[in-house]
Amino acid sequence: MPGRARVQRSILFFAAVALASCGGGGKSMGSTPAVLPAITEQPTAQSVTAGQSASFFVTAAGTAPLTYQWQQSNTNILGATNSSYTTPATASSDDGKTFTVVVSNSAGSVTSGPAKLSVSASAPAGNTDVLTFHNDVARTGLNSTETLLTPGNVNVHSFGLLHNLPVDGRVDAQPLFLSSLMINGTAHDVVFVETEHDSVYAFDSDTGAVLWQDAVSNLAPSDETSSDNRGCSQTGQEIGITATPVIDRKAGPNGTMFLVTMSLDIQGMHHQRLHALDLTTGAEMLNGPTEIQATYPGTGTANTGGTMVFLASSYKERAALLLSNGSIYMGFASHCDVPPYSAWVMAYSESTLQQTSVLNLTPNGQDTGAGGRYGSGAIWQSGGGPAADAQGNVYYAIANGDFETSVDTNGFPNQQDFGNAFVKLALSNGKLSVADYFAMSNTLDESDGDTDLGSGGPLVLPDLIDANGKTQHLAMVAGKDGHIYVVDRGNMGKFNATKNAIYQDMTGAVPRGVWGVPAYFNETIYYCDSNQPLKAFSIGNATLTGPLSSTAVSFEYPGALPAVSANGTSNAIVWAIENTNPAELHAYAAGDLTNELYNSNQASGNQDNPGLGNKFITPVIANGKVFVATQNSVAVYGLLSAPR
Repeated sequence: MPGRARVQRSILFFAAVALASCGGGGKSMGSTPAVLPAITEQPTAQSVTAGQSASFFVTAAGTAPLTYQWQQSNTNILGATNSSYTTPATASSDDGKTFTVVVSNSAGSVTSGPAKLSVSASAPAGNTDVLTFHNDVARTGLNSTETLLTPGNVNVHSFGLLHNLPVDGRVDAQPLFLSSLMINGTAHDVVFVETEHDSVYAFDSDTGAVLWQDAVSNLAPSDETSSDNRGCSQTGQEIGITATPVIDRKAGPNGTMFLVTMSLDIQGMHHQRLHALDLTTGAEMLNGPTEIQATYPGTGTANTGGTMVFLASSYKERAALLLSNGSIYMGFASHCDVPPYSAWVMAYSESTLQQTSVLNLTPNGQDTGAGGRYGSGAIWQSGGGPAADAQGNVYYAIANGDFETSVDTNGFPNQQDFGNAFVKLALSNGKLSVADYFAMSNTLDESDGDTDLGSGGPLVLPDLIDANGKTQHLAMVAGKDGHIYVVDRGNMGKFNATKNAIYQDMTGAVPRGVWGVPAYFNETIYYCDSNQPLKAFSIGNATLTGPLSSTAVSFEYPGALPAVSANGTSNAIVWAIENTNPAELHAYAAGDLTNELYNSNQASGNQDNPGLGNKFITPVIANGKVFVATQNSVAVYGLLSAPR
């Protein structure tokens, strides 16, 4: 960590000076000669948009006092005599200028290396929206329209915590973001925060002001509260809004947010409901909310006369919502693996909030796994969302559960139980069905050993060209077993008892297991397994290789759920949150994960600490800001108004 390294170098330097001044053996050695300045951290190149300022920094050691004189093209800049220099507002004509600094003391002077200034003529787009989990339905975690944050200005001198947005409960859902949303006649950049207390907040991301808040009294009948935790501490003391909502900016008069709440009424009955909220007021839309109920044919545990019934008390909606082709998709997780539960997927119309289709992916599961715990499957993906491709197919990773190794003529399990499988769903004529799937050759052993695939979320890759010039349509997922599985979306591989007959199987690539999701940028995949470094895998000729680089730090359980910001294909930064107390935000150069640009522990006095760490949290980057969810707030990071 650069900040810590500078402190250590300073301690060693002053310790050496103190030792020299004392002499050895009690003999006086006289005065210590002045030490010539040495630059320990060179100024770095900066990239800005015309109209913005650029800041350059230097760190130096040597006998105090040190003096500084910044130069542009070897000419002194009047008044630029500190260890940092911030330019006036730049113009396109400043592009290509170089800056150096002369550091001096009584022993002499040293001149830094040159730092180049790059100025783009185009103004920031200012219209970045984050409407769904990990930025898009493919779940890439990429914001490619970030013009403000660059590897040159994301450092402890110019980037840090701007403010913290306190809320009334745990923030397990990813915040969402809208730029220039008109509220009461004024345009605001708005960050939406959802809590386990069944509350939704709309904050002005620049000022931190609350624009509106819908608490449980508005999201549920007045005689209900957020749910108890059902004897499972995975979400803390209460369950309210756990899954990341989804926004359609074009739905309704002002745009609409769709989300699922869980609540408890005074009779002790649990409810799960789908809501549609107006983005500018939080008001309920479409005559909502809609009570979530479902039945499906099956003989699984707790069936009634051959019918499986969805019990609101047995589930939480953990995986993020998906909006694709007018349908809202949701999947349900268990409470600490306590039966009865099974793998429900439901589709609702975004225009009516009415259920359009139901599918149970383990309808005949019997809870016959190890200790009776691992027999029914569930959908949780560590909070990751189902992914969708351009054709509208939907991809889920199912947790440990029943799977029939006896297959039908189509290669599907003969009782239609898809526990511990990677499934592709299609919605045709209003009906959900499994279009294809992949299950590991040792899927039953993995289910019984709780090393299932369902702890990871899927990623749909962009079209890639292989070594033979053929276009490949791929998707990938990793779970607890240490593999990264890459499948051909047109032929996922199904089940083979002797081998994993898929497009690519990277055995041991993430050896400690994945509880989370990867990120994608420019033919690079970023994955982090539990208690391991964040790793970068390269894609060449439609094949995954690597890792090519990894971080120095290992991320505590559950690992990191990375995200990437970039301006097109330039200035790419990988962001990751470490689940510690307090949490720690890290930023790395996307091309080399050994190059840490910033972490929130570098600033003195703990001034950049975001708050209490929370698991399964991914950073949100938009319009020059980074949002970090905690157990009771959302921390907002960005460029500081003045260097520190």
